[in-house]
Amino acid sequence: MASVLVVEDDQFVRSALIRHLTDASHTVRSVGTALEALREVAHFRFDVVILDLGLPDLDGAEALKMLRGITDVPVIIATARDDEAEIVRLLNDGADDYLTKPFSVEHLSARMAAVLRRSRGGGGGEAPPSREIRVGGLAIDPLRRQAELDGVRLDLTRREFDLLAFLAGRPGVVVPRKELLAEVWQQSYGDDQTIDVHLSWLRRKLGETAASPRYLHTLRGVGVKLEPPQ
Repeated sequence: MASVLVVEDDQFVRSALIRHLTDASHTVRSVGTALEALREVAHFRFDVVILDLGLPDLDGAEALKMLRGITDVPVIIATARDDEAEIVRLLNDGADDYLTKPFSVEHLSARMAAVLRRSRGGGGGEAPPSREIRVGGLAIDPLRRQAELDGVRLDLTRREFDLLAFLAGRPGVVVPRKELLAEVWQQSYGDDQTIDVHLSWLRRKLGETAASPRYLHTLRGVGVKLEPPQ
């Protein structure tokens, strides 16, 4: 089971989440403000944070950025907002997943389970290779979870590393988006935009763009492949 931090200022919603998570045998701590959340994360270890955006002291999007400055704990955004541009921005800022209110406890449980599988390296995907992967100037060490480009260490988030390592393990192979969702995100369904956001973020760190790719190539309507520059 998991250690969960619930960040929610609505007492009714907060109580319902605590009750559901406790019934599911999770250990739960809860706070109602962003500053309290930052203090909790600084002092305790959590497996996942459920973060509401409408907090009274600080917008949840800003709280997310501050959390990412001190921890890589998986964060699931819980929001009543359904603006597509904002959701993309939240994923860019480091959110691992999001839920639009109102949502069922079953939906929350499924999303939490997927996020926890990814963060713990479990799930139905194949085990990572034990030896270093090299593709062109890329060197990826799956066991140490480190990647370098032309000898320079890449500062990757957990999800960026998983995506890069999965594609690098299949150089030159076009991987369908459904397979990426299943193997990297541990989801049988999802929004292609989630993949696009993380590919865009990864491309920036590899020093390339979708218009001028070096390693990451998208084949519209087919999938994504990673191969060394020509």
